[in-house]
Amino acid sequence: MTWSLAQVARVCGVSWSGSDVHVTGFSTDSRIIKPGEVFVALRGERFDGHDFIAQAASRGAVAAVVERPSHDLTCVIVSDALLAYAHIAAHHLENLRSGMKVVGITGSSGKTSTKDLLTHVCSSVRNTVASQGSQNNEIGLPATVLSANAKTEVLILEMGMRGIGHIEYLCSIAPPDVSVVLNVGSAHLGELGSRDAIAQAKSEIVSNSRVGAAAVLNADDPRVSAMAALAHGPVAWFGQSDTADFRATNVELNADGTSRFTLHIPDDVPVEVSLQLLGAHQVGNACAVAATAATLGLSSADIVEGLRSARHISRWRMERTVREDGLVVINDAYNANPESMAAAITSLAATAPQGRTVAVLGEMLELGEQSQAEHEAIGRLTREAGIHEVIAVGRAGQWIAAGRGSEGTHVVGTVEDAIELAQQMCHGTDVVLCKASRSIAMERVGAALLAAFGTVSP
Repeated sequence: MTWSLAQVARVCGVSWSGSDVHVTGFSTDSRIIKPGEVFVALRGERFDGHDFIAQAASRGAVAAVVERPSHDLTCVIVSDALLAYAHIAAHHLENLRSGMKVVGITGSSGKTSTKDLLTHVCSSVRNTVASQGSQNNEIGLPATVLSANAKTEVLILEMGMRGIGHIEYLCSIAPPDVSVVLNVGSAHLGELGSRDAIAQAKSEIVSNSRVGAAAVLNADDPRVSAMAALAHGPVAWFGQSDTADFRATNVELNADGTSRFTLHIPDDVPVEVSLQLLGAHQVGNACAVAATAATLGLSSADIVEGLRSARHISRWRMERTVREDGLVVINDAYNANPESMAAAITSLAATAPQGRTVAVLGEMLELGEQSQAEHEAIGRLTREAGIHEVIAVGRAGQWIAAGRGSEGTHVVGTVEDAIELAQQMCHGTDVVLCKASRSIAMERVGAALLAAFGTVSP
């Protein structure tokens, strides 16, 4: 759709008496704004977009949505720039709704992997726009919505949360036609206090979807299956239990960490699927994708072909790279919670290297009072799974070591220490997993291991 500055002001709920100009788009980043776009000056804890209005003007911005005036650009002055940004995105979406289906995806783990997989499956047959990386908050989601256009048939949005009301807010911008809930895990225990509270926050995607919207729910997770009572339309169940409509049976892990299984789709013949994605947890994601794609009207053949051909898209999520000397680095360092950490460790254990399995593990944040117990449980899992060596990093390293025991356990203080030790002890026949919460930046370990050698195909 095309915008004028007067329209922008009207959508933001303010009057406009200035000169009008043609607007080509919107950006919250002054570094990449394009000529003709409007700069939305957002404020955060560590930044203030108002400090970069001059930079936006120098790159061709035609105006700015601001909370205080600036002499550098024509300004639409609002009381809350973030809320104005939400109104702009919601208005944009409303004008595109007639030819588009919106999919909202949430869950304690697997959101981005599932979003990437669904995007791959849908893109082969539908014009599809999806969140880039983990653009799943009050800034990233509107940006994704604004990237859709009149040709977009499927808009796939990842919806994250930090507390009660967050997903409700995102749904006020883009209420889903299909809401997908993957699981309710331990992420955000420190903020919300219990899994029941996390389930309440996640359920907002179902209760705030459009009238008649379908819900795609995990039949294996009781807290998710209870959300069926909130659905505004039909429910499609996925998982490995007998009650799932889209079900995986005969699940097996291959020696390289990928998986294969039999996929059951309603009213169709069961079919064998081999995934190129690492980890047994991808089987559940694949079932969720199959249920969602079928709800969108894709054929079973298109779904199966898409699942078989998909490879990882977003960085640092079970990203497998082989060094020239044969060392395998599995970089799963984008984020971590107890469920995703356990899935990554289980996947590492399933590989069959000539050498050793090595896990470089850092802290899982936002676990509150459960933090020590959850890290000790991860340490025990590495022992029970037969991981040969563990480099435990940072303040949680002692907890991981306490759960694992001393054999094959190396506790270090910093990521830099982990890099030094990993470079010394990891050889060309080993498989190395790097994982921790995002702010730990554990991907640096994988990058350092790969830097001294060339890499071959992932």
